[in-house]
Amino acid sequence: MTDVRPLAWPPAPIRTERLLLREAEARDRAVVIELNASPEVGTYLGGPRPRAELERTVPEVPGARPGFFVVELDGEMIGTVQLDPHAPEQPGSNHRREAGETELGYLFLPEAWGYGYATEACAAALDWFAGALPGEPVVLYTQTANARSMRLAAKLGFTELERFEAYDAEQWFGVRSSATPSG
Repeated sequence: MTDVRPLAWPPAPIRTERLLLREAEARDRAVVIELNASPEVGTYLGGPRPRAELERTVPEVPGARPGFFVVELDGEMIGTVQLDPHAPEQPGSNHRREAGETELGYLFLPEAWGYGYATEACAAALDWFAGALPGEPVVLYTQTANARSMRLAAKLGFTELERFEAYDAEQWFGVRSSATPSG
């Protein structure tokens, strides 16, 4: 299946009160590798990926695709926000097939945790997405054990559709609907 919804990419950089969201560049590669190799970041994502594998497989410009934002604080990359095609084929109910075609994801360096940067960056990316594709809902998955991610989902306005078991843990699945009524 191909994504037929056009996204004008790249957008102009998005500035928030403290952050800059922009498209990926070659200078971001080291931080993308660090994010994916971090045991803390990987806690609820199946664990860290081996650094040697990442060095071999991460492209020169990581995340060079529509919906992938690098998040900067004071000129330094601290994380990523992704609005990617949703893969509803996971086991479980039809809620995931009907909820929406775009999934929100985010990764932040552990030293950036606890300052509200993820909330600020995700809200800005979701606002951009709502302007780019009005009426399109966005979905989010997280483990229920990930208290930070559960709080972020609530702050961003995601509502629970279901919980299910996968990867030996209880998973939470929610949707953030647009204000536009669906037919």
